[in-house]
Amino acid sequence: MAGLWRSYQVLMTKYPWTVQIVTAGSLVGVGDVIAQQLIERRGLAHHNVRRTAKMMSIGFFFVGPVIGSWYKVLDRLVVGGTKSAAMKKMLVDQLCFAPCFLGAFLGISGALNGLTAEENVTKLKRDYPDALISNYYLWPAVQIANFYFIPLHYRLAVVQIVAVTWNSYLTWKANKM
Repeated sequence: MAGLWRSYQVLMTKYPWTVQIVTAGSLVGVGDVIAQQLIERRGLAHHNVRRTAKMMSIGFFFVGPVIGSWYKVLDRLVVGGTKSAAMKKMLVDQLCFAPCFLGAFLGISGALNGLTAEENVTKLKRDYPDALISNYYLWPAVQIANFYFIPLHYRLAVVQIVAVTWNSYLTWKANKM
């Protein structure tokens, strides 16, 4: 395990953007596998590989780049490593970024699942409030710790590790018809 962590650190130093995106896409995929197998109890014979591939693509092309970029912007908006700065970053993250990110994630998922614009809006109206409330149960505490203790280039990785559970919930919510 220590060797894996050292390899990850070397790759993060050499290719931070690529590693963040690959990590995000992979862990969104893992979240979908967990959602299908543990939450939905589909079993391996009924696992929807296409859905997992769609969710991974959202991770690779949306989650990784958007969250990685957001942390860089947020670090410029709120400077410092104090407890006060961590609290400010968490508040900006959770009050400004999270609501927009969740809406976009659910909307993109709906579009990739073939929903019409009208169906997607209906699904957003149904699922968005629950997802946002659930977000607020988990992420503020995680983000305060993340912004206070974790260097910028590891923040997405920390979020994605915690997000395996979150991604399981979110992919289940996004694919619940």
